[in-house]
Order: sequence, then C-alpha cells, then structure tokens
Amino acid sequence: MYQIAVDGPSGAGKSTVAKMIAEELDCVYVDTGAMYRTIGLYASRNGIDKTDTEAICRMLDGISFEIRYYDGVQHMILNGEDVTGLIRTQEISMYASAVSSVPEVREFLIMPQRKFAEENNVVMDGRDIGTVILPEADVKIFLTSSPEARARRRYIELLSKGQEADYDTILAQTIERDLNDSTRAVAPLKPAEDAVTLDNTELDIQQTFDAALEIIKSKVPEVNA
Repeated sequence: MYQIAVDGPSGAGKSTVAKMIAEELDCVYVDTGAMYRTIGLYASRNGIDKTDTEAICRMLDGISFEIRYYDGVQHMILNGEDVTGLIRTQEISMYASAVSSVPEVREFLIMPQRKFAEENNVVMDGRDIGTVILPEADVKIFLTSSPEARARRRYIELLSKGQEADYDTILAQTIERDLNDSTRAVAPLKPAEDAVTLDNTELDIQQTFDAALEIIKSKVPEVNA
C-alpha cells in the first residue's frame, strides 16, 4: 500500500493533477477539499455566517455525508443528495476555507480521510494531507503557483462555462483565501518538511502531471513495475 499526498493553495490544480495521477497508477483519488466544500455548502444553505464558529460546530450533528465513486469520479452525497455539482462556486470556496479552520470540523473529517488511505492505494489532495492527515505518506508534493496565475485560470474556467467573472475580484478572493489558509491556528497551509515543492506558474496541466509523476516514481519504485 502506498499513500501520495498533494497539498497546495486553492487553484493550483491539485485536484486535476491528483485525478490524473490516480488514473495513471490505478489507485483511489480522494478530494478532501470536496468534503470541506460540502460542509461549507450546508452552512451556506442554513444561513450560518462563516465566522460563527459555535453555529458551525452545532450544525455538524445535522450532517450525514458519503463519498461515492461513479466511473472513477468522486461524488459527495450530503444528507442523501448528490451535491457534487454545487460545491465549486467561489462562494462555497470561501465557506470551505472558513469551516476548515474550525478544529471540530477537521476532527469530524479526519477519520474518514485516514480510513480511505488505510484501505487503498491513494492519491489524496488538500491543504494539510502531508502535515496532518497522512504524515507518513510515501510521497508528499506541495503544488503551488502565483496568485495571479491561479486567478487567471479560474477566470478563464468560469468564462468557458458561460458564467460571469471578474478577474480582479477572483484575484482578491484568491489572495484572501491564501491568507486565511496559511495563518489559521489549526493545520495551516504549508509544505511538509519532507515535501517536494512543484511550482507550476509557467506549466500547463500536462507538464505539471509529468513533473509530479517523475517525483512519485523517484520515491515509490513499485509504481514503475
């Protein structure tokens, strides 16, 4: 069994690259950010302020979620509803950042995350996989890029989907989330001491995947078998 941790800031392409790695290595992909987004969606739907820690903690009793895989794609099921297509908005991204700073929320999610890793060869991406969730992971990659590059990618993505988007707003939100994620008291965003940092500011997604795969092959010889 092996564990591959891919950490990094919002918009660096962690999920896309992690999915590509999982497909290449025929292992399970676990998007932990989707778990926090699901909890953030629940908070938003219930009118809970992002800064109301007590209310966020109380609402956890009303949450039942599952992770299901359909044709290799991870789906988030919130209280029986598939919300996979509803958790990728900028608003829910900000909610996810807020709820992920609450210790009780992290405790709520840490066991299912570790359980997946104990039972499968996994590629898991998030903010603190290599530092907190899987500190003994075989490979730790910290994927990053400049805020401007990440905001530009998000701007282009939204336009391609026919959604309205403002680059300056997205950039400001990206910088705000980076600050929130890196300065929170619990499991702040930072590279693990033994992580390999991969900056993809000037790389496309295929180049990023190729570089990540080389890192993995250098640390887990059996994936070359």
